[in-house]
Amino acid sequence: MSDTLFKHTFKTASTLTAFSLVGTAILAYIFMITRAPIEASEAEARLALFSQILPHGLYDNDLLKTELLIPPNPLLGNRVTSKANIAKLDNEPVGVILEAIAHDGYAGDIKLLIAIRTDGSISGVRVLTHKETPGLGDYIEIERNDWITQFNDESLVKTAAKDWVVVKDGGKFEYMAGATITPRAVVKAVAKALQFFNENKSRLLENNTVDKALPGKDNS
Repeated sequence: MSDTLFKHTFKTASTLTAFSLVGTAILAYIFMITRAPIEASEAEARLALFSQILPHGLYDNDLLKTELLIPPNPLLGNRVTSKANIAKLDNEPVGVILEAIAHDGYAGDIKLLIAIRTDGSISGVRVLTHKETPGLGDYIEIERNDWITQFNDESLVKTAAKDWVVVKDGGKFEYMAGATITPRAVVKAVAKALQFFNENKSRLLENNTVDKALPGKDNS
């Protein structure tokens, strides 16, 4: 009786192991054949956003191949390593595109792309992802509203630190009535990204590539 039970258990375990191995192999294969198309699609979408915030005429390099790793930093809100894309013209830096995350959105994180010229002024800002309330907080998307364009040409020199809040809080930046939390989070994230740029400008604008990373820094 015990031998029969052992054989049955062994057979069941062997069958499950075989199914697991086959399933893993299938998933790995699917991942391998879909990875390239997905990465190509993501790269295309990213370049489309790049073109909105940094005009092609300002640089002549491949932005996706001129990247710098950014370790987690409180000023950018990135809890894992992110990337900065360096724009160059005739091999000279003309700007940088940073990723910044506002963790205090109404419904969660708001991920931004921020293009900053070498003089510290903003070329453009776009929202990568967010979970804000449809029809209310989603006016931060350029497809729905031009609100995000008010950051164009802004800088920490042009606008004092105390004014980097929404009008309701005594600052400079407009907002939509009934949806104040979202713009507050975005304005704060953009201001902190400018601070990060100013503090790390020399490193960001050197001829760095993806294999060189900025050191982490606790700015909290």
